Amino acid sequence: MWWRLSRAGYDAGRGERNRRALRRLVAAGTVPGILAYAGKEPVGWCAVEPRRAYPRLERARTLKPVDDAPVWSITCFYVARGWRGKGVTRALTLSAVAHARKRGARLVEAYPVDPRGELADAWAYTGLASTFLRAGFREVARRSRTRPIVRKAT
Repeated sequence: MWWRLSRAGYDAGRGERNRRALRRLVAAGTVPGILAYAGKEPVGWCAVEPRRAYPRLERARTLKPVDDAPVWSITCFYVARGWRGKGVTRALTLSAVAHARKRGARLVEAYPVDPRGELADAWAYTGLASTFLRAGFREVARRSRTRPIVRKAT
């Protein structure tokens, strides 16, 4: 919900209210992302939708649109602790591109972090630039030292 709401809106709904809001979106037919499973166990999540679903991107100076091209955006990941470092983020990234392609996307964009040294897992929620580059994305803008904008044609 972070990318969908203003900071005040997110903070006002912190916790259960934001979870209920996400459930309402899903119940209304919105598909806000994809899940990764190991057997029947969910082990990861990736948020991916058309950029317009994420108003906060419009307000972020470093993440403003690169051009007028319609893009789908990958905005965040969650990978269960025991599954980190095992390729789940890469699999989710490739699956997110396929998911977007099936829904008509021609370009998928992401806003990963390009760390300069150690990075706590909590700060890697948008993914690492290296993961996207290995998955065939290319950097199209960088308005911050550690935050590139990357794209992949579907």
